[in-house]
Order: sequence, then C-alpha cells, then structure tokens
Amino acid sequence: MTIPITAGSAPVTSPMTALTTAPAGVGSGQNALGKDAFLKLLVAQLKYQDPSSPVDSGQFMAQTAQFTQVEKLDELAKNSATSLALQQGFSASTLIGRSVSWLDAEGAAHQGVVTGAAFGGGAGTEPTLSVGTQSVAMSRVTAVRSTG
Repeated sequence: MTIPITAGSAPVTSPMTALTTAPAGVGSGQNALGKDAFLKLLVAQLKYQDPSSPVDSGQFMAQTAQFTQVEKLDELAKNSATSLALQQGFSASTLIGRSVSWLDAEGAAHQGVVTGAAFGGGAGTEPTLSVGTQSVAMSRVTAVRSTG
C-alpha cells in the first residue's frame, strides 16, 4: 500500500500514532498498515518537519520504540503461526492407526482408519489425513477412536 505524502504549505508535524491510526474498514489483510508503512511515515515526518521546531528527542525515541515493537510483534506472529502448524502436524501424525469419523463437504458422515498424514507446505496449510483412498482435512474430523 503506497501512502502519498506531500509537503503542502504546512510541515508534517502530527504525532506518529495519529498517522498510523487506520480508518474504519482498514486493518486486516493487505490493507493493514505494517512495519514498512510505519517506517515510511516516520521518515516522512522527519523529512518534512519544521526546522524551527523539530520533533523533541523524547517523542522521536517513543516513535522508534513503537517501530521496534511493531517489528517484534510481526516476528512473534510468524513464530506463533509456525508453531501452530507444527503442533497441527504432530496431532495429525498421532491419528495414524486410529478410527476417525468426519463430515464431507456435503455434510455426509464417513468413518475409516487413518493410514497416513500430510502436513507440509507452509504455516497456512491445514494437515490432511489419508483414510482409505480419501484425503480428509483435520477440521472435518468429528470423532477419534482407538482401533482394537
């Protein structure tokens, strides 16, 4: 997302928190203001500040700390997604040899013994179970029973 910043008759002196507040309806997916937009706004604020009344150093340090916090939160979110994908993969592998019940896309109930599990391909990929000749998404499973 490109945010045009123009220097009009007045320099840009608004606090960074006001510049990064997303309007209603913006804030998820590709429209979210991320760390790149935050950094661009910070640089623009410094570039267009009024030289006769520069941003005070305390405010600048607070904005730098906010930028660091945004970066760390982004890193934490990525690590959490990776951890969740690993946990889901492990859960899928523990179902091998067990009997499961699931609902297909039309809502029909099925049952069978899990013979394999697939869980690679990325953090957003849902693990699937091999049951006979079918591939079943973990979210479709409604019950698990031990065989034997």
